[in-house]
Amino acid sequence: MSVNYRQDLPPAGGFEAVKYKRNLPLRGPGALAILAGVTAFCSFGIYRVGMGNIERRELKRESTWARIHLVPLLLAEGDRAAYQDGQRAAAVEADIMKDVKGWVPRQSVYNNPRYREL
Repeated sequence: MSVNYRQDLPPAGGFEAVKYKRNLPLRGPGALAILAGVTAFCSFGIYRVGMGNIERRELKRESTWARIHLVPLLLAEGDRAAYQDGQRAAAVEADIMKDVKGWVPRQSVYNNPRYREL
């Protein structure tokens, strides 16, 4: 029996391997590089916050000392203004009560001997 066909066989050495793996190029930095970048970024931010806290603390200290040194001047100014207001009030009271016999400006009516008899 003679066969008129030729059987299909694999080539000598076999077929080449089937490429089933994904051959994608690496895109972007690796996980360790991203972790290092985030750590550096956060560290820098914390450093800047710390420097801002130090600056704010120094400004607050400076403001506090400025107020401490200004207190005597402000008290003196307030005392002067209160004294002038009192003098003006006494002058107005003396002008209003000029017709009342025995009236002393800026004297309390509760300590006045004139009203103890009543």
